[in-house]
Amino acid sequence: MNSSLAVAAKPHSVIEDMLAIVISTLLISFAVILLRHAGALTGGTVGLAFLLHYLSGWSLGLLFFLINLPFYYLAMRRMGWRFTLKTFIAISLVSLFSDVHQQFIHIDLLQPVYATLFGSMMIGLGLIVLFRHRGSLGGVNILALYLQERYGIRAGKLQLVVDLGIVLASLYVVSLPMLLASIGGAIILNGIIAMNYRHGRYIA
Repeated sequence: MNSSLAVAAKPHSVIEDMLAIVISTLLISFAVILLRHAGALTGGTVGLAFLLHYLSGWSLGLLFFLINLPFYYLAMRRMGWRFTLKTFIAISLVSLFSDVHQQFIHIDLLQPVYATLFGSMMIGLGLIVLFRHRGSLGGVNILALYLQERYGIRAGKLQLVVDLGIVLASLYVVSLPMLLASIGGAIILNGIIAMNYRHGRYIA
């Protein structure tokens, strides 16, 4: 008997999807708090929310939720209603948790570069969990996943280009050392995605 016979992938259950979304959004939202306290930036719609938060002082969670509203149309058209629903839930939870965390955590001392690099790694790991359960954090995530599945363009590489552009555009908001740390964080984040989420490598 051939031991290399392919086994049909078993889809995740609804309970597994729910737990994965909660765990990943808790992880990502905690990382967002670290980045905010460090005065750092990241890419994607989270990065845009950071930029507007620094400029306006509005709630980071609220800004992140509002920025993603236009991208649901693309998600519904290209990725289907299940993906769109999971993405909406994930975005809503990150928006909520990023404000809730601050009610339970008080940070007195935080090394900015460490927080930026470690927080970026946490976001990358959280996104991997979301991607593997057919969800995202909207914006560039949706476009990157669609292009990877449709044309084989690696999601991590596309997001890295976009994220670096967003971070560089924020030069006048953060100091040069924090800009460099944010660039390093973007490379780490998208390197994790590129290494761990490839078309055909994981099916569930």
